[in-house]
Amino acid sequence: MNQNRLLNIILALYVLCIFVFIFAPILFSLVFSFNSQRFPTIPLGHFTTEWYAKIFADPDVWLAARNSLIVSVSTALLATFLGFCTAYSDFRYNFRFKGPYLALILLPPTIPLIIMALAMLAWLSRLGLSGQLWSIILAHSVLTAPFAMAIIRLRLNQMDPDLEAAAWNLGSSEWQAMRHIIIPFSAPAIVSSLCLTAAVSFDEFSISWFVSGLNKTVPVVILEIVQGNIDPQVNAIGTFVFLTSMTLVILAQVFFISRQVKSHS
Repeated sequence: MNQNRLLNIILALYVLCIFVFIFAPILFSLVFSFNSQRFPTIPLGHFTTEWYAKIFADPDVWLAARNSLIVSVSTALLATFLGFCTAYSDFRYNFRFKGPYLALILLPPTIPLIIMALAMLAWLSRLGLSGQLWSIILAHSVLTAPFAMAIIRLRLNQMDPDLEAAAWNLGSSEWQAMRHIIIPFSAPAIVSSLCLTAAVSFDEFSISWFVSGLNKTVPVVILEIVQGNIDPQVNAIGTFVFLTSMTLVILAQVFFISRQVKSHS
C-alpha cells in the first residue's frame, strides 16, 4: 500500500514537472506582455497595456488576424467534412486495400512539417495556387483532416453498427439514415473536430510561412516581428494566440466529454 502511494506521488510530481516545463514559458510571456520594460528581464517594470495598444493599432496585425480567422474556419469546415467522410467509410464499408487507404489518410501528421511544407509549396506552385489564402487552407486541411477522422471515428465506434441497417429495414433511405441517425450521433465529435482543427490551423506556422506569400497569418507576422530585434509586442500577440487556441481545445474537450457522459447516463 505504501509502495503504491509512493508511486502515485512520484507520478503526480512527474506530471506536475511536465506541466511546469510546458506552461512556464507561456506564463512568463503573459507576464512580460504587461511589463513596461522592452527587454524580458527581472525585476519587472511597472504594469502597462502599451504593447496591446500597439498591436491593436497595427493594421498588419489586424490583416494577419483576419487571414488567420478565414484560414482556420475554412480549414475546420473542410477538414471536418473530409474527416467525417473518411471515418464513415471506415465504419460502414469493408473493401480491398482498406488498410493502406487508412494508413495513407493518417500519414500527414507523421511527416515533418518542414518536409510537408516544401512538398505543398512545390505542388501548389504547379497548380498556380501558391501565395493565396486557399493554398494555406488546402495545406492545413491535409494536415488536420486525420485529427478530425480520428475523433469522429472514435465516436462512431460507440454506435451499434446494426442501428443504421435497422433504419433501412424500416423504410429509410441511406441519406435519411445518414441525416437522422449518423450525423446526430456524431454531432459531439463533429463539433469537437471543428474546434480542434481550427486550433491547429490557427497555430500552424511552418506550412503557412512557405505557402502564404503576401497573405500572412498571425504566426508568420510573429516571426517577422522577432527577426533581428526583441519586441514586446510578440508577447502580447503570443498571449492572444495561446488564449484563442486553448479556448478552442478546451471547448472541444468539454463538449465531446459532456456529450459522452450524457449518452451513457
